[in-house]
Amino acid sequence: MRASLDTVRDWVSTSRRIVVLSGAGISTESGIPDFRGPNGLWTRDPDAEKLSDIRYYLADSEVRRKAWLKRLPNPGWTAQPNAGHKAIVELERRGQLHALITQNIDGLHQKAGTSPERVIEVHGTMHSVLCWDCGATGPMLPVLERVRGGEDDPQCTDCGGILKSATILFGEGLKPGVMERALQAAVEADLLIAVGSTLQVYPVAGVVPAAKAAGARLVIVNADPTQFDRIADAVLHRPIGETLSKLVGRINLPER
Repeated sequence: MRASLDTVRDWVSTSRRIVVLSGAGISTESGIPDFRGPNGLWTRDPDAEKLSDIRYYLADSEVRRKAWLKRLPNPGWTAQPNAGHKAIVELERRGQLHALITQNIDGLHQKAGTSPERVIEVHGTMHSVLCWDCGATGPMLPVLERVRGGEDDPQCTDCGGILKSATILFGEGLKPGVMERALQAAVEADLLIAVGSTLQVYPVAGVVPAAKAAGARLVIVNADPTQFDRIADAVLHRPIGETLSKLVGRINLPER
């Protein structure tokens, strides 16, 4: 029998090195749709997945044009952190958050108040742009203003190369060192909480068995079953914001 919510809350209260792995599900309560869920972006529009594939993006200016137009109304620009994000901030405030590994690109963890140095953004950020040709980076919003002004495929102002969001597209390698940092944090954890993730995307999903093998308790908070439910110490199919708030609501820090 897996642990109850009250038992997990007791684990949280006595853990010194909590690592949270967050996926798109934590941000749906902030109005940002996920990708693979019943109402996900790719579920409703399978062709939209092409816009997130580096091969199509680099080869076809029409794909880039559509990608830029889709970025303009993205709810991530105005979304606000929800109770789930704030609960993780509380863990850090109480000295228990060892690291936050996120698959999300929306920046809501940092907006909620989690220290940027504790956040490992495996898939990059939507708030910056990157030139594919020269590697120059910069803020996203000024480029979006260029799109609103009529540029349908804005180019790098330094070299004229192809601009893209500083997010990891399909077919594109992760930023050097990011997975090493995530795996190191996972094996140092005494409690890993995987929240709002399907745990289908690798290599980041690999931090779950890595943490478990190193001795951490594993708690999964997600609407749907995942492939790692069988090795989890607790699986909570409950609303994420409400659940995380309850898990951190009664904390008695262990003496150091």
